[in-house]
Amino acid sequence: MVALVDCNSFYASCEQVFRPDLQGKPVVVLSNNDGCIIAANREAKSLAHIPMFEPVFKIKDRLIKEGVVFFSSNYTLYDEMSRRVMNILKDFSAEVEVYSIDESFISLRGMDHYDLGTYAYQIKKTIFQYTGLPVGVGIGPGKVLAKLANRIAKKTTGQHEQVYIIDSETKRIKALKETAIKDIWGIGKKHCIRLNNVGVISAFDFTQLSLAWVRKNMTVVGERIWRELRGEACMPIITVPKSKKMIGTAKSFGRKLENLELIEEACAYYISEVAEILRKQKSCARYLQVFLQTNYHSKRDKQYHKTYTLPLSVATNNTLLLIREAKKILYGIYKPGYCYKKVGVMLSGIIPEGQVQTNLFESPDNFTPPALMKVLDEINLKYGKATLTSGLLGSKERQKEWELIKEERSPRYTTQWKELLKI
Repeated sequence: MVALVDCNSFYASCEQVFRPDLQGKPVVVLSNNDGCIIAANREAKSLAHIPMFEPVFKIKDRLIKEGVVFFSSNYTLYDEMSRRVMNILKDFSAEVEVYSIDESFISLRGMDHYDLGTYAYQIKKTIFQYTGLPVGVGIGPGKVLAKLANRIAKKTTGQHEQVYIIDSETKRIKALKETAIKDIWGIGKKHCIRLNNVGVISAFDFTQLSLAWVRKNMTVVGERIWRELRGEACMPIITVPKSKKMIGTAKSFGRKLENLELIEEACAYYISEVAEILRKQKSCARYLQVFLQTNYHSKRDKQYHKTYTLPLSVATNNTLLLIREAKKILYGIYKPGYCYKKVGVMLSGIIPEGQVQTNLFESPDNFTPPALMKVLDEINLKYGKATLTSGLLGSKERQKEWELIKEERSPRYTTQWKELLKI
């Protein structure tokens, strides 16, 4: 059996943990630059006239009138709370697959003699006791049915609230008949349309299709979903995450920028972030892509967008070298006279450090000793992010010229000494 543990309204719940006065009140979390609503708790979702992904400036007065409390995104806090939840789950199973920031699959193999309902409730109770975060637990013979069970669990009440187990044929068939095919994990929009066209409306209808039809029309992924819905576990728990094939970041500036120097500093900061991720997974990138764009939502500004991908002479994860190459790209794609809203970077062609092929014609002066990057990472790990950086990132004061708007961000209670909760 497999369990899917899912944190309820995760971003909003993280905010409520440190603000108990908000329990029972509508809470929403905003996207980067406080642009739109990306997360809401149950109380906020019950207000049907407050739509998700709606630009906040259009509905801010309505939010205030309804008593909705809104927060800027605080990903540092959310990442740390997620890490705590995942560590707790490792006490309940030796096999834990972190599927997303708020979801994990855990193997319950060898626990046939356990009362799984009680065990699931113990998981839920322990996570709430240790972190204050509410979770739902769905259990099924495989990942897809566990995901479906978790969906059903969100509607359960009583002794095992937010817990549901598909542990019999009767429960499996009932769950499949009551679930639309569009609501099954892994069934995308195009497959859903194709299935609807052949009369498949419910998940149960899908399981009645022949294996030959599924193989022909839905590839190997569709076949696995079909098998899992029929009770056959064929998706393994992946405890070691695969290395990323592409690593990138792109954030809108807090305000429009024309100054190339400020854009360079923002680009250098983003390069530092992605290069650090690259080193953590002991990989190097062969290609560097940089893009620059104006605000395409604006009807008054002139529009411009340009992307350029540079093949690196030698694959690297060196922050300083990548910043140098990114500056060259920016010089090539930047055009004066435009108000820029976003710069982004992407590293691709990612290979293990041990497979890097050096270049016979590359000057040794172009390489920075790997030991320098190791020292930089160790210092930043010990004393905090961006404690030691390239001078090209500019000062903290200059960063305020381009960094994200986060007027409603809560303190980073768990990772910053100066922002610890005061009682």
